[in-house]
Amino acid sequence: MTINANLEKLVISCITEHKEHVYRLAYSYVKNQEDALDIVQEAIHKAFASVETLKSTASIKSWFYRIVVNTSLDFLRKQKKMQVVDETMLEAMDPGTEDVYANMDLEKALDELPAMYRSVITLRYFEDLKIDEIAEVLNENISTIKTRIYQALRLLRIRMTDDNLEEVL
Repeated sequence: MTINANLEKLVISCITEHKEHVYRLAYSYVKNQEDALDIVQEAIHKAFASVETLKSTASIKSWFYRIVVNTSLDFLRKQKKMQVVDETMLEAMDPGTEDVYANMDLEKALDELPAMYRSVITLRYFEDLKIDEIAEVLNENISTIKTRIYQALRLLRIRMTDDNLEEVL
């Protein structure tokens, strides 16, 4: 078996093992089922087309997540807009999906975060990646990721507190 065939088997295994996670990751960017599926499909195509660029098989998960993140960002740049879908519209389109976070206040606050903060929060807390894995996915320093997580959590805390205060008033 050639090196390429072994790499392709590893990529297939990674895709199969993390398919729900990468879909959720793409969905967190575009907020649309069909677009998220298109992004995942395009990311899979890109992964196979660039399998030779994988430097270490140990980092295959981070490598594939980076492809999904970059494909999502490319999609958003092409669209020139972010599509925001509220819970009632999402349920009307497809009741019973698991794409809705349990806490709508948190989802709203996440949507309002700048993309760089939303990315680190999604990868860390919804995809359960370690900080060094996030750094690899986003091609940033570990200290930068730590700072962004801290700043994002601070912004979320402020927004969540402000929202709760508005409800009381």
